[in-house]
Amino acid sequence: MTIEIQQIVSWRPGTRPARRRDALAVEEPLEIRVRGRSIAVTMRTPGRDDELAAGFLLSEGLIRQRSDVVEIAHCRRGETTNYQNTLNVFLSPAVDVNFEQLTRHVFASSSCGLCGKASIEAVHRHFPPVEPQAAVSARTLLALPKRLRSAQKTFEQTGGLHAAGIFDEDGKLVVLREDVGRHNAVDKVVGNGFLRNHLPFDRQVLMVSGRASFEIMQKALAARIPIVCAVSAPSSLAVEFARASGQTLVGFLRGASFNVYSHPERVLNREAKKRRKIS
Repeated sequence: MTIEIQQIVSWRPGTRPARRRDALAVEEPLEIRVRGRSIAVTMRTPGRDDELAAGFLLSEGLIRQRSDVVEIAHCRRGETTNYQNTLNVFLSPAVDVNFEQLTRHVFASSSCGLCGKASIEAVHRHFPPVEPQAAVSARTLLALPKRLRSAQKTFEQTGGLHAAGIFDEDGKLVVLREDVGRHNAVDKVVGNGFLRNHLPFDRQVLMVSGRASFEIMQKALAARIPIVCAVSAPSSLAVEFARASGQTLVGFLRGASFNVYSHPERVLNREAKKRRKIS
């Protein structure tokens, strides 16, 4: 369940306060376990939990290919079975898991700018920079926010969810996910690609409804996404990471304008896009 209806008191100019029903986005904890060991707890919007876990584990470097995951299932024993808030990930015996090298505790603090260069180098040990293959027209980029927004069904009812969408080079929506956490939304679209064997997304564009952080760029790199667009601003570390990782980072993508913070050569005008298709 992603929506919960509750009674509220609504205040509007020129009218008396009134009681009415309001739709709220559901937020609940999810514990992710690997081989019986808890590795993460995140607050998320329930639904597509298997995608969230797969995307998270991929970006953490624990899994690399679809065959690494045997099954992802909610806990079937104990009190947690009633809430569907504990998820077990069963990995192939061939997967070597070093729990001591889990990077989540390092990257979770990235918004503080803690040891930025070391963080970038740590990610690149798992995921090298992307190659300069993909390109997209400025016109296509400008159409993405409206297409993302029109596909946000739960946001339409609650106004309380972030969204992440994967688009192809022509601006066609491949997959969209919503969540109370913007990082969770990215994990879900990446996890969708992983579980469906659609990775790498090396010719796709990631569009997020909020700002672009270091962690979002890290997750995009894990999925080999070369172009990341955000409605709002990027952080300084996100820009530094994008430049070092070969990623094109677009911010303030709204209305008729946007800013390109790294590798602008992937953003083409209409004529250049046509020439590229012909060649």
